[in-house]
Amino acid sequence: MFKRLKEDIETVFERDPAARSILEVLLCYPGLHAVWLHRIAHWFWTHNLKLIARIISHFSRWLTGIEIHPGAKIGRRFFIDHGMGVVIGETTEIGNDVTLYHQVTLGGTSTKKGKRHPTIGNNVVIGAGAKVLGPVKIGDNCKIGANSVVIKDVPPNSTVVGIPGKVVRREGIKPTKVDLEHGKLPDPIMESLKQMLDIIHDLELEVKTLKKEIREKEER
Repeated sequence: MFKRLKEDIETVFERDPAARSILEVLLCYPGLHAVWLHRIAHWFWTHNLKLIARIISHFSRWLTGIEIHPGAKIGRRFFIDHGMGVVIGETTEIGNDVTLYHQVTLGGTSTKKGKRHPTIGNNVVIGAGAKVLGPVKIGDNCKIGANSVVIKDVPPNSTVVGIPGKVVRREGIKPTKVDLEHGKLPDPIMESLKQMLDIIHDLELEVKTLKKEIREKEER
């Protein structure tokens, strides 16, 4: 147990240059507190003491501003930087060496029971405000840009940005046009612009037709 605690503290120093001392990390890092409380809650959850698990989780949310469902499975060296507003759903699975920033949501898109939250691979970084929704899989060594919305699987070694989330780099190489279709969602702004252009096109045709009719009448 003490080995894991030491490992968690070392992880903070590795990923946050603002960390100055062990005492500061122990007292002033809510992300670390949330992870430790989650481990306790998860133990109760897996031993069928679910009410106690939820109470601990609720207390952790009140203390840290981070909501981690006690059913979520989290690997080693997990780091939440700043952390306020982070939400991790019940069936989420997180690998080793993962980093989340504030306001990240690993959420669901279904009200049905079963697997409904993301599976995050190893060595993944998810930027501030990003949303990863549904039972999608994020491959190892991926980076999810701040405020991105991801609802489709992401292959390993990829960088995803935007709404909807699109792969902009994979294996260090910019993807093809086909790859950029990843995670395509309806874009209401683009749809509105297309409708406006269609209307303008129709109006131009009507104007041309009217001009032609007027010209023909004048020639008569």
